[in-house]
Amino acid sequence: MSNKLTSIKSAAASAVEAARAAHAHAAEAHPAPAIAVSATMREYLAEIYRLQGGADGATTSALAERLDVSPSAVVRMLRRLDESGLLTHTPYHGVELSPEGTREALRGIRRHRLLEVFLVKVMRFGWDEVHTEAHGLDAGMTDAFEDRMDELCGYPTHCPHGDPIPTREGRIAQINDDPLLEVGVGLLAKVSRVKSEEPAKLRYLAELGLVPGAEIEVLGRAPFNGPMRLKVGEGREAREHVIGSEVAKCLRIVRPA
Repeated sequence: MSNKLTSIKSAAASAVEAARAAHAHAAEAHPAPAIAVSATMREYLAEIYRLQGGADGATTSALAERLDVSPSAVVRMLRRLDESGLLTHTPYHGVELSPEGTREALRGIRRHRLLEVFLVKVMRFGWDEVHTEAHGLDAGMTDAFEDRMDELCGYPTHCPHGDPIPTREGRIAQINDDPLLEVGVGLLAKVSRVKSEEPAKLRYLAELGLVPGAEIEVLGRAPFNGPMRLKVGEGREAREHVIGSEVAKCLRIVRPA
């Protein structure tokens, strides 16, 4: 009787182990579905990605200002993104995106910048209007819509303001430019990016021809962050303009090779 009971227990233990092994194999073959990332979550991730490149990083106060929400709303969302494995949030020390969080951030940035190009090239909006118009339009965007928009715009690599557009695979071109305020008199350069979302300022820069791709020469500058005198354009089309430091700090340039 004792031997029979031992045999039954052994068989039961073997069955349990076999069931566990089968469950593990099934889980490996059919992994849990990926986290559903909402449009709001992706908006936060994209803004964190942008802010991480700045001097102060992606702080709670900076995110609240950029997204026009309360600091408490930012804290709640950061906790949610942390629990979802999309970032690591250490209170009072900022955040760091995980690889998955970075992919989702770049996906959001890609769609926003593609929308800006689409609004300029196809819908004929001004470059000073597109940031506001594009905000929120990507919330319900499908992959098919994104691909068709990319095709209609001629597969652009940069947005109207000069920022690189991430690829479908989540890669983004490295940025190697300098603030205009840091260059000396006599430099020949080309405007690479315009870092402003203020419509009035963008319209003013467009009137001066200070847009991505414009050739410029620094003719002079006053000390203590005083105004700069620039030659904009080439040949007979060249014009001289004087701009203040408030405008100059928006411009990024690439130096000649």
